[in-house]
Amino acid sequence: MDILVSLFSVTVLFLIFLIWKRFEDLKERDSYILDYQCYKPTDDRKLSTKHCGEIIKRNKNLGLLEYKFLLKAVVSSGIGEETYGPRIMFEGREEKPSVKDGILEMEAFSYDCIDKVFGRTGIQPSEIDVLVVNVSMLASIPSLTSYIINRYKLREDIRSFNLTGMGCSASLISVDVARNILKTYKNVNALVLTSECLSTNWYNGKDKSMILANCLFRSGGCAILMTNKRSLRDRAMFKLKCLQRIHHAGYDDSYGCCIEKEDEEGRPGFYLSRSLPKVATRAFVDNLKLITPKILPAWELVRYGILTLVHNMRHGSGKGAEDAKPMINFRTGVDHFCIHTGGKAVIDGIGNSLRLNEYELEPARMTLHRFGNTSASSLWYVLSYLEAKKRLKKGHKVLMFSFGAGFQCHSCLWEVMRDLPAIGNVWEECIDRYPHKNQLSPFMQKFAWINEQDDPDNFVIMEEL
Repeated sequence: MDILVSLFSVTVLFLIFLIWKRFEDLKERDSYILDYQCYKPTDDRKLSTKHCGEIIKRNKNLGLLEYKFLLKAVVSSGIGEETYGPRIMFEGREEKPSVKDGILEMEAFSYDCIDKVFGRTGIQPSEIDVLVVNVSMLASIPSLTSYIINRYKLREDIRSFNLTGMGCSASLISVDVARNILKTYKNVNALVLTSECLSTNWYNGKDKSMILANCLFRSGGCAILMTNKRSLRDRAMFKLKCLQRIHHAGYDDSYGCCIEKEDEEGRPGFYLSRSLPKVATRAFVDNLKLITPKILPAWELVRYGILTLVHNMRHGSGKGAEDAKPMINFRTGVDHFCIHTGGKAVIDGIGNSLRLNEYELEPARMTLHRFGNTSASSLWYVLSYLEAKKRLKKGHKVLMFSFGAGFQCHSCLWEVMRDLPAIGNVWEECIDRYPHKNQLSPFMQKFAWINEQDDPDNFVIMEEL
């Protein structure tokens, strides 16, 4: 009898164990950021006003109209003169880049950031289970993930992903790839690298829609170490609450608004169409529709719904109805906003749509001024600014928005896991100078004489451009 009771007890305990194990396997695992490090190139790669002029002067295809366009674009962009460019620009070889130039640019960023992440966290290369690298405009053989695996001798069973062609939105796509694996497997560490290669993608023609990219993009990158290990939860900086992706390549105007191609003279470059603002707005609105219910409290959604219903009953679709339309208050669920630094117009547009004030837009504006548009990695420079200003406190929510070719708009919400001291931050040496007060563009100060020229046929470039 005792034997039967014992066997029954063991069977019951075993079934309970199986049920508990199954429950654990089905339970969604949280994704955390242990650490992230943005890349700060050396000072000899800073693009001063004078050096920008020298680079432009080397393009013999430009005339007066193109110079005026470039001046207007760079002045209105919100970019300062402490941003960074690839080393090839300082060697005067941008017209004839090699594959090696692109590889060296990526190695400089990735090795620096990865070394710092490993050093700060104590995580060893052998503990990395997943590697995701996104660089849109460099597809090497072997892949960039292979370069990283070889450099750090990562494990043979590592899950590696090399993303290209995703544009400025690729960072959150990479985070999503890592998150999906972290949700599926237990006790996983994921290393995400995000950057853009400028060395091999400088445009040397005169098409205004393709010159614009030269004005906006700058060198940068970021390494992010993610995990789902509960034992590391207390050390985590952020917890991923939700992530939403929108891809509008099904619309012809969205598909063609940001595209790599050759101009009429066969020079390759990155084309930005005039329909870009409309396309971006449509993607942004569609993304908001999906992520808003996930990040705001129910009472705010109910408040907005009631006010909208009352507004429609009173005003209908008559004149002035749109101006008086109620707005959702995103501050009820979000404490900080990280906006892609695609340009001053992008920041202004999102700010107007969400009714953000200058304090909330400050991180994006200052990042654009100091580091420029670093493509997919720009969000992390904005986040670093918030960290450097010691604004990130435990429990705060941070909302990120990114845009990219396709056309794509992605967003995600992070929860700050602990008060974050700004130690080893990319802004560490210059944060006291920001927010930047001087609104007068150094480019206009130096090149204002271009606007005084009115004869394209007899336009002569000054020796000291």
